[in-house]
Amino acid sequence: MKGPTEWEMRNIIMPLMLSGAKMLDRHCPKCGSPLFEKNGRVFCPVCEYRERQKKGEMKGVEERLREKLTEMANSLPSDIDELEKHLRAMERIIELLERYKKLGGE
Repeated sequence: MKGPTEWEMRNIIMPLMLSGAKMLDRHCPKCGSPLFEKNGRVFCPVCEYRERQKKGEMKGVEERLREKLTEMANSLPSDIDELEKHLRAMERIIELLERYKKLGGE
């Protein structure tokens, strides 16, 4: 994982410093960002931000898959061949949802 980007420096680290958090003389072993301490908790603001972003992206994908699954369930075709295709696609969406849950640590 690479160090903080210019955007992360401006939008994550600088506001944190202005909020009274203490920048430590240690760096994150994952990304190289300075570690901070606030309210007795030592943390890497960049890694925390990136983790929240990743979870948010995964949540968005999961929501879209659930919406599509609901849409398909509400519009089942009456033709048997089309119904089989439809159900296979729904089954695939369910498999993808299960994989996303595993990736997200849920």
